Amino acid sequence: MAKQKSPEGNFVKKETMLIVALIALVVGFLGGIFYSALQSGPTGSVQTTSVPPQQQRQQPPGLTREQASDILRLEQEVAANPANIEAWTQLGHIYFDINNPAKAISAYEKSLELRPGDPNVLTDLGVMYRRNKQPDKALAAFEKAIAIDPRHEQSRFNKGIVLRYDMNDREGAMKAWEDLLKINPNAMAPNGIPVSEAIKSI
Repeated sequence: MAKQKSPEGNFVKKETMLIVALIALVVGFLGGIFYSALQSGPTGSVQTTSVPPQQQRQQPPGLTREQASDILRLEQEVAANPANIEAWTQLGHIYFDINNPAKAISAYEKSLELRPGDPNVLTDLGVMYRRNKQPDKALAAFEKAIAIDPRHEQSRFNKGIVLRYDMNDREGAMKAWEDLLKINPNAMAPNGIPVSEAIKSI
């Protein structure tokens, strides 16, 4: 005959289980706090490890130590050697990346003074003009890039963006993108949508 368990024995077992569960809960909670502390930066904001490419270029999370160091180095370089075209261009790129249009524009304009006619710099300058609420200047920069390099796809695409969304010129935007498709029928928008499809939404 099996020995019957006493009510007291059952009570002790349940109490022990509750204590173990409570200890596990506390350990888990403290572990979570420790993990969060490791993942947080000096200011307490959680560091991100992956950002979509477009966001990296157009909406950076903030000024990194590396960017701050590069800005200081390049600012010192252009102050000492104001004819250094590459330094001005790189400085413009960093200000582009941290979304500082006014300083990017200044650096790109200086680069173009020293070496006029660079369609890539003109296109980046146009993007910064647009972010700085200067669509007319943005359009002029894109058109100049196209005049220098008629096959420059990015400037043609950006021209269509400014015409469509800043100047509400649907016909002009459509023509800009149709001209782009004549150069490259498989041209893609930065978001991966074929330009041939994007035209349909104009």
